Amino acid sequence: MALALSATSAAAETLTDALIAAYRTSGLLEQNRALLRATDEDVAQAVAALRPVLTWVATSRYAEPTQGDELTGSVGLNASLLLFDFGASRLNVDIQKETVLATRAALVSVEQQVLLRGVAAFLGVRRESAFVSLRENNLRLIQEQLRAAQDRFEVGEITRTDVSIAEARLASARSGLAAAQGSLTRAIAEYVTVTGRTPGQLQPPPPAPASAATLSDAIAIAMSREPSLEQRQREVTAAELAINSAAARLRPALNARAGVSVDEDGDDSSSLTLELSGPIYRGGQLTSQIRQQRARAEAARAVLLTTGQDVEQGVRNAWADLTVAGASLAASNEEVRAAQLALRGAREEFNVGARTTLDVLDLEQDLLDAQTNRVAAEIDRTQAVYGLLESMGLLTVDHLELGIPTYDPAAYYNAVEGAPTRDVSPQGERLDRVLRSLGRE
Repeated sequence: MALALSATSAAAETLTDALIAAYRTSGLLEQNRALLRATDEDVAQAVAALRPVLTWVATSRYAEPTQGDELTGSVGLNASLLLFDFGASRLNVDIQKETVLATRAALVSVEQQVLLRGVAAFLGVRRESAFVSLRENNLRLIQEQLRAAQDRFEVGEITRTDVSIAEARLASARSGLAAAQGSLTRAIAEYVTVTGRTPGQLQPPPPAPASAATLSDAIAIAMSREPSLEQRQREVTAAELAINSAAARLRPALNARAGVSVDEDGDDSSSLTLELSGPIYRGGQLTSQIRQQRARAEAARAVLLTTGQDVEQGVRNAWADLTVAGASLAASNEEVRAAQLALRGAREEFNVGARTTLDVLDLEQDLLDAQTNRVAAEIDRTQAVYGLLESMGLLTVDHLELGIPTYDPAAYYNAVEGAPTRDVSPQGERLDRVLRSLGRE
């Protein structure tokens, strides 16, 4: 009971507040943002493969004394640069860029999951709070009914059976209230997990955001906006590029190498080498890799096909849920209206002896059930609206216009795509600023 009261004793809180809190405190979002940044680094590493490699080397050699010095040493610098490999390395850069775009789309999917869970947590507390209020009101009515029955029994107007019926209904009402309070406790726990705070007095949800006028429109929007579909499309592109990259490994590569060294006597030497090399026989490994990449591309295209089918089915299911929820809400409103009229008439008939205590209690239970159904229908309809938005790819901070700064997936990418050397290049300085803004340093 204490938890139920705490849910309504704090400051008023809106669905927008809950969604903002869910977005800002989500560990799942933070995890996937870090995974995206790791994927951004794959682009930097692919770019680095196209650049010169500069290394230093120091050697010391001891030999059995025969002639000259027994201990010799030298220091040298070596440089190498890939000049041409028929585009294999550049294809790898393109593959990593497509993978970054796929991972960004996956991050949007996670954002939608987080916000949908926030909607469910908010509506769950409202649903269970309403159920508790209905149960408490029903309990008070039955207590009054029991007192009235006891008074009438004492003056001989009704039998002991009528009193026992009211007592049994009172015990059932107390049991139902305890169950509702338990459900509210669980709903509050879910809300705390999702938003990081205890719910205040939750206000009614705002008008539903824009979605689609027809099922066909909803499907069309989903096919162009749903992030998991975009993710699979990017994965297909990356897989097809990987076929060309594997084929390029069959061709030769041209490398340049240069070196300079100085020994302990001050004598120096230098060299410059152009090296053209290519495979002749690798036991079928390279052609196997090409076949492997073709098979992976076929698998990626199959996944894209099934994802498109799943997205369309998800939109159809969400649209059906919304339609059913709307019809259920209309029917529930009518049910409550009829139950109220029936109970009002039964109470008047009871006062003139035309109805029994059991008749009135049955109709009170019918009204409670109808009111409970209406609350559930209202919540289900709101949940269905947001479920439809999620199936269309529109359940995002931007589309919901939550009015908060959002994570920019391009900021880190733009800082690292050129493979900067931190503390040396201007790109590295910009990377430091991005990391500080993210709180990573």
